[in-house]
Amino acid sequence: MLNQGLGSWPLRRARSSPHRRALVAGADVRTYASLVERTTRFAHALRSMGVAHGDRVAYLGPNAASLVETMFAAHLLGAVFVPLNTRLTAAELSFQLDDCGASVLVHAAGHTGVVEQLQVAASPVLVTVGGGASASDFEQRLQASPADPIDEPVGSDDPAMILYTSGTTGRPKGAVLTHGNVIWNCMNVLVELDITGDEVTLISAPLFHVAALNMTLLPTLLKGGCAVLMTGWDVDDCFDLVERHGVTWMFGVPTMFADLTRSPRWGSADLSSIRSLLAGGAPVPTALITAYQQRGLRFLQGYGLTEAAPGALIVRAEMSTAKVGSAGVPHFFSDVRVARSGAAGSGATEGELLIQGPTVMAGYWGRPDATAAAITEDGWIRTGDVGRVDEDGYYFVVGRLKEMYISGGENVYPAEVETALLRHPAVEECAVIGVPDGRWGEVGRAFVRVRPDHRVTEHELLAFLDGRLARYKIPKTVRFMDELPRTGSGKIHRDKLR
Repeated sequence: MLNQGLGSWPLRRARSSPHRRALVAGADVRTYASLVERTTRFAHALRSMGVAHGDRVAYLGPNAASLVETMFAAHLLGAVFVPLNTRLTAAELSFQLDDCGASVLVHAAGHTGVVEQLQVAASPVLVTVGGGASASDFEQRLQASPADPIDEPVGSDDPAMILYTSGTTGRPKGAVLTHGNVIWNCMNVLVELDITGDEVTLISAPLFHVAALNMTLLPTLLKGGCAVLMTGWDVDDCFDLVERHGVTWMFGVPTMFADLTRSPRWGSADLSSIRSLLAGGAPVPTALITAYQQRGLRFLQGYGLTEAAPGALIVRAEMSTAKVGSAGVPHFFSDVRVARSGAAGSGATEGELLIQGPTVMAGYWGRPDATAAAITEDGWIRTGDVGRVDEDGYYFVVGRLKEMYISGGENVYPAEVETALLRHPAVEECAVIGVPDGRWGEVGRAFVRVRPDHRVTEHELLAFLDGRLARYKIPKTVRFMDELPRTGSGKIHRDKLR
């Protein structure tokens, strides 16, 4: 094949397992054979709209078969897939569509309202999927399109997708991941998580999130497994889908896994089919790891970032308790180091984490200055996370460079304080920020969500930290929250806390 990229995957997989299920999304079921047919017809339809090699095709909507079909259809043409965050406002979406110059926007019928509010300089062609008269018209157009094979030359260095960072500070930037970046990330997943051809993967996080897309969906399809898509997070739906389809593994942020343990169904739910679970996006409390281990489940922790496609570090289940709080060791085809004052070396006690390898992005779309600031001349990407490495080679994230605050002349990294707070049995999740203080310049304030079956006071929490952290690192105040605000990718939204 001339297409060496992701667009060729459905056909390559269908050659050996055409009748196996590839996707299950509610009542929609796609075998690998039907996935090939629909993505090929979709590609012809996109081509008739003017989409060519290198053009950008955006998608706005919940997890659905149409999202996967749009991605592979774009890749068949050598076009670039741009999944958009469904939680964004019309103004935010307009910025991203203008920024990437999307020529087509495929959107779910349920998002027609926000699409009608878009103000884009070069308005993309709109395609509605997922219900309603417009979607029905498109389905008819799809079936009328030819199914003749398309074999556009696509190489590993060609852009495959643009994924916009959360944008919690300033305008979001579009990370350009090549086909090679994504393929090498999938290889890391296959090596580290032992993904098999009979995998049934629950895609519970949104597919505009790089971890759901590149850590779960694509590795599953690469191996010929079945991806079960959830349109949105719901605890009961999760339990039902695991039991109904015999789910073998899933990815989630710690909050999602905590939600499951709080459900009345936790003790009785049939989870016997699950072989492994992968958590990422935030530190995982020890109590949560223990809850899953007590159910005999293989619970893994990972660390990465969009710009690394995303996997970089992983903690396997057998080390999750011994190395609690650790981000893990580097993935097989990735390298990580600690850099201090611009110099790298494992001897650095604390410094910025840098990542190198074939998964590191090509750069930020249309932002050469930002790219040069993010990637060193020898190819290491700066994560913005401050960390350290222990004697066993396990990396620990201490905090974010931009989230660091200075109290009494001393640097304080919130992640270190949060890790200590999470060791308290009553703390479900937490976040720490610096707030102004007349004496010390800045002091810490902790935002804490307490486990439903526990009670704890501010005084008790702060006393718990005494002796575990230096005095200047201990927050001065605690605010208890029912929920912590989150970005579209599930991370705690610190700007809103501020």
